[in-house]
Amino acid sequence: MKKKDVRRYCFIAVLILAVCIAVRNFSVISRFFKEAFSASVPLLIGCIIAYIFNIIMTFYEKHYFPKKNSDFIKSSRRPVCTILSFASAAAIIVLISNIIYPELVKAVKIIYAEIPPFFQKVQEFAKTALKEYPEIQNFINSFEPDVMSITEKISSGAYDILDSAISIIGSTVSVITNTVIAVIFALYLLLRKDKLRNDIARFQKAYLGEKANRRINHLFETAHETFRNFFVGQFTEGIIIGVLCFIGMLILRLPYAAMAATIVGVTSLIPIVGALFGAIISAFIIFTINPMQAVIFLIFLVILQQVEGNLIYPKVVGSSVGLPGIWVLAAVTVGGGLFSILGMLLGVPVVATAYKIIFEILEKREHSQVVTEEEDDDAEE
Repeated sequence: MKKKDVRRYCFIAVLILAVCIAVRNFSVISRFFKEAFSASVPLLIGCIIAYIFNIIMTFYEKHYFPKKNSDFIKSSRRPVCTILSFASAAAIIVLISNIIYPELVKAVKIIYAEIPPFFQKVQEFAKTALKEYPEIQNFINSFEPDVMSITEKISSGAYDILDSAISIIGSTVSVITNTVIAVIFALYLLLRKDKLRNDIARFQKAYLGEKANRRINHLFETAHETFRNFFVGQFTEGIIIGVLCFIGMLILRLPYAAMAATIVGVTSLIPIVGALFGAIISAFIIFTINPMQAVIFLIFLVILQQVEGNLIYPKVVGSSVGLPGIWVLAAVTVGGGLFSILGMLLGVPVVATAYKIIFEILEKREHSQVVTEEEDDDAEE
């Protein structure tokens, strides 16, 4: 028996043994990977933050004294552009919060003030519409929502709320800690990205062959191009639809124009279902002022979504990602089911990358088959 065959059989035997051990200890192994994944979540979030902010930082680096190459400019370019990228994101978050939060508080106050009159209107309507059903009228007349009694019931459960507050505080501290770790890790990746890229290239060159390196680099280049185009396109599309929504609401004289446009623009970052969430939230808040205006807003937003879906989105996002609509729907559905909103946001570029790679392989295979058939025909002639 050849030495190569012995190695192959040994490898197969070890692989079968490893599979058997994994099956027998599946619960232990799955728990280990689950805990390992939980521990690495801050680092994964940091990688995502670093990648998104790298797009912003690259933009600043291209415009940070591009014609000057002095030592001071070279040494300060990366830190200054990193600070500018985080400052830009913080400014956007503060701006969005200042637009949405005051209007949201006002809407909640209006809803709280309008609850008793609303029930009175329902009772009056029921009295006139249900004259033939006295039993139902008596039930409606006896139903009087008492805000004070509801408040007392909530107060009576204060001890339970206090117990729950401890776990909520613990969860909040954990979220804050993970966020701080993620931001610090993202800063490290951004400031050291050239060194990390060189180290990865050295490991690839030392441990992998030229053909494997070429394939891996092509995979990462395709993924990077797809993700970058997707994020830039989604943010651009969100800004466009937010501005159009704001202008349209001003023309139609609808309330909460700035807040509704901001919500629609932010939620549109999530493909397909994001616009639906934004429409429901905004329409509900407008409903507190005037139900008819809420209907007008929904009609206007449906028309705007049709224009956006057929004209804006294909030009800004669709052509750059290169993923058919049915696969976008599948990516959003599966990604949302697995990883909630983050999965909805990242599902499309992940599937688009796989889609491009698979069809590149398919086209190469078809091309090689055509070449082989042509060579066979030439040989027969």
